[in-house]
Amino acid sequence: MRYDQHTVVLLAQPSDAPQLPPEAFDRLHAAHLAHQAGLVEQDLVLAAGPFVNADDERLRGFVVLSVHPDMARELFHNDPAVRAGLLEVRVMSWMVPEGIIRFEGVPVPRSMLESAAGD
Repeated sequence: MRYDQHTVVLLAQPSDAPQLPPEAFDRLHAAHLAHQAGLVEQDLVLAAGPFVNADDERLRGFVVLSVHPDMARELFHNDPAVRAGLLEVRVMSWMVPEGIIRFEGVPVPRSMLESAAGD
């Protein structure tokens, strides 16, 4: 069997994440969304989104990328929420049977306002 290989980034909240005032948290969250949208615009992200109702609430989001794992580490270590210690990055390769998954060009929100709008 042939396999397609993708890079997966899990974004998790570290146990020692800083406690920020709501305004500072909102600014970092907005910067995180803008960073991720920039990666989408560069055609590096195949799929991305937050987790809800996870058994492990530290797991915050999932990103599938079209780049080598080392490049994914570099890209996400530049994420403002990662640099601030709100998120940590876990990178791995994901192999699936060739052709079983097809990614469509779906936009991601660039801001919390777009995210809340649900459009």
